[in-house]
Amino acid sequence: MTGALAPSKPLTAVDRCDRCGAQAYVRAVLSGGGDLLFCAHHGRKFSEALRSNGADIQDETDRLIETPAIAPDKER
Repeated sequence: MTGALAPSKPLTAVDRCDRCGAQAYVRAVLSGGGDLLFCAHHGRKFSEALRSNGADIQDETDRLIETPAIAPDKER
């Protein structure tokens, strides 16, 4: 996350992209209040423009490459 805003709660599977409905991994906290949620694809597409307009970006796309803790040992 960038900027000086307080950290937002982590995104979960119920958080959905405002553009396509996929699972959200990026939150853009707008300088005027409110936020927008994006999947990784739309996050990459819109983050730079939002950031240049003062939005604070919470990017959790690194979670896409994590192995779930419940995976069998051979998959870790």
